Amino acid sequence: MRTTFTGISGLSSPPDVAVVVDVMRAFTVAAGAFRQGAERIVFTETLDEALELKARHPGWLAFQDGPVVPGFDLANSPARLRSLDVAGRTVVQRTTAGTAGALAVAGARLLLCASFVVAGATAAVLRRERPEAVTFVVTGDGGRAEEDLACAQYIAGRVTDDGLDPGPFVGRARNSGAAARLAEGARLGWEGIHPEDVPLCLETDAFPFAMAAAREDGHLVLRPVAGG
Repeated sequence: MRTTFTGISGLSSPPDVAVVVDVMRAFTVAAGAFRQGAERIVFTETLDEALELKARHPGWLAFQDGPVVPGFDLANSPARLRSLDVAGRTVVQRTTAGTAGALAVAGARLLLCASFVVAGATAAVLRRERPEAVTFVVTGDGGRAEEDLACAQYIAGRVTDDGLDPGPFVGRARNSGAAARLAEGARLGWEGIHPEDVPLCLETDAFPFAMAAAREDGHLVLRPVAGG
């Protein structure tokens, strides 16, 4: 399996198989939502589109990143997600890194979205599919996010070595700029950030499913898929 690691800006055309990585915090939140019973997650290009969809569909929830935005139910915090009832519901998600990366490769034959919590299951899907090549899209910090690159490299390593030690990869994520910014935001009491967000984003192989996105009714929709 040939692997390429690139940022969104390095994509010239949709690859055949893509793994889009956003550890802190979009795809940790997405995985947590599925763990709590969410049915599906719809990605949107803009905040306005997300709120529009939520308004048209009573019962849908809307998640975004950054500071709290009126009308949204969650500002991308995996810790705060735990208090939301998402069972059986559709979530609309828009973030500046993770969902943007997924939309950038929406034409891929197989599109997986990943973070550390679903890393092992994501590797299992790739092992089962046996693609000739995989493009890992590092979404944070303009493609330079150390936590996303570390997670991508861990997933790639797990494809051929199922017993690979996650410790060094998680250590890189723990010492990343994104982790430091979140920790500082929690210390300062910024809205939308919880002190447990970073530890939750660093939990590895916590969930037994991967997450695959595909076009449905004109939208890019994420659903859980069996990892084994």
